[in-house]
Amino acid sequence: MTLVVGVRIKIYVRIMVNKRIKEIALNDAACLDQAEKSYGDSWRKRGGVGAFMMLARKWDRIELQVEAQNYDVFKAYAVDKRSEGILDDIQDLRRYLLLVEEHITKGG
Repeated sequence: MTLVVGVRIKIYVRIMVNKRIKEIALNDAACLDQAEKSYGDSWRKRGGVGAFMMLARKWDRIELQVEAQNYDVFKAYAVDKRSEGILDDIQDLRRYLLLVEEHITKGG
């Protein structure tokens, strides 16, 4: 019985994680839609090099924050939960990566 309960718990956890990931992805899509209304496609105005540099700047911000915590991203978040803190930079980077992937895969 313990094995069955353990398996059920693992399945439940996997379902909940997948649900949370879908919520995050849907939120990203909504945020990107809103940003497009304000900024258009300014993120790629300077071509592929500019797009890469935009990604690099976001990564640099994340790296700076985790460096102070011995590169522990979880600890970096735990010590700085400001709305403009590391989570905001992670979200921005993920969304920029989505824009870059979408542009590349549509034949940009």
